[in-house]
Amino acid sequence: MKSNEKAVAEKLLQSNAIRLSPEQPFTWASGWKSPIYCDNRKVLSFPYVRDFIKSEMCNVIFEQFPEADILAGVATAGIAWGAMAADQLKLPYIYVRPKPKEHGLGNQIEGAYETGSKVVVVEDLISTGKSSLQVVDVLRAAGMEVIGMVSIFTYGFGVADKAFADAGVPYRSLTNYENLVGLALEKGIIDASMQPVLLKWREDPANWTGL
Repeated sequence: MKSNEKAVAEKLLQSNAIRLSPEQPFTWASGWKSPIYCDNRKVLSFPYVRDFIKSEMCNVIFEQFPEADILAGVATAGIAWGAMAADQLKLPYIYVRPKPKEHGLGNQIEGAYETGSKVVVVEDLISTGKSSLQVVDVLRAAGMEVIGMVSIFTYGFGVADKAFADAGVPYRSLTNYENLVGLALEKGIIDASMQPVLLKWREDPANWTGL
């Protein structure tokens, strides 16, 4: 089952989780200039939008990965979404830190799990896929089988598609950049002249310098 990509995109715009600004682009931590900024944490503050996104995520997990034994959230933005989905699906839940704790037991994976468990990773956003796939490596090193990943939003970069294919990890996203741009045009958030500019950015985001 695919999620209702257009409806999810609309909810992200409604909650101001996604902002489009091609005239005054944002600067990502990587230094890339971008006409879009996505912060799905904002959705957590809107109960009805939050519930809709959670339900869509659960539908996708249930339909696409019915053999899942456990869900794993990606710290920090994926933790809440993974916990909510696990609660609704009545599955065990763990989350993965960016690096092991420097005190106590030094855990990088928090929660109880068994080796051989089939895991679905829950992520809020996929850009290049690098940080998301680092989590996959951690889970595999712990003896778990990662059967897929589900995110709320993806930019649809070719480099991410290749990285996931090379890693042997199927991933599904509730909505994506192309749907978002189409909806923004339909709602008058951008005009028709902006659509090709926004889609062009995705082809080579590292070298895009703005309008």
